[in-house]
Formats: sequence, structure tokens, C-alpha cells
Amino acid sequence: MRYVDGFLLPVPKKNLQAYRRMAQKAGKIWREHGALEYRECAGDDLNVNGLVSFPRTIKLKRGETVVFAWIVFKSRTDRDRVNAKVMKDPRLADSMDPKSMPFDVKRMVYGGFNVMVDVSGSAVS
Repeated sequence: MRYVDGFLLPVPKKNLQAYRRMAQKAGKIWREHGALEYRECAGDDLNVNGLVSFPRTIKLKRGETVVFAWIVFKSRTDRDRVNAKVMKDPRLADSMDPKSMPFDVKRMVYGGFNVMVDVSGSAVS
């Protein structure tokens, strides 16, 4: 069964281009090590009335936007294998220091998920 790591990140709008460069580099490395998909999306329509919004969830501050991201893997076992390789990849060493991140790591929301429904056309086992 496919497995997905999901993220919500508060990114200062002034750091969005730096974040994009970091994410493009990271995405290529995740894919090289076996991730099936790597997506990063910047917030656009975030003020939804009557629901708990992404900005509220991560305590968005003035001048920030939300980045919603996910990485798809073949399985949780494969995710663990791929992530272990990515974390050891020397090309990412400079971007792994929380002090150099273009966002507040302490407010990042993360979780791993089993795919329950997939209507994209790819088979879910």
C-alpha cells in the first residue's frame, strides 16, 4: 500500500524563493532515492470560514504563508528506507541545520499516512 509523508510549514513570504530552491533540490534527491512523488504547494485560498484553517493550525504570523507538501512512497517500509538514505545524503547536509532553514521548524506539522483512497488511476494495493 502506498504511504505518504505530509507537511504543513509556515514560510515567511520574503523567504519563499529561498524555500523553493531548497525544496527543488530536496525533491530531486528524494526522487533519486526512491520517492514516487514529491510536491510542495504555496498557500493561496487559506481563509475558509467555519473550519479550522491551515493558518490557524500552524499559528501563521503576519507576512507568512503556508506551504503544504507531501511525498509519496511505495510503502511505509520503503519510506523508512528512502528517508534514511536522504538524511545521510551529503548534498542536503547544509540545509539540515534548523538555524539555516527559511521557515520556523518548531511550527512545522508532519505525519505519515497510509493511503486509504486513490482515484488518480494508479492502483492501490
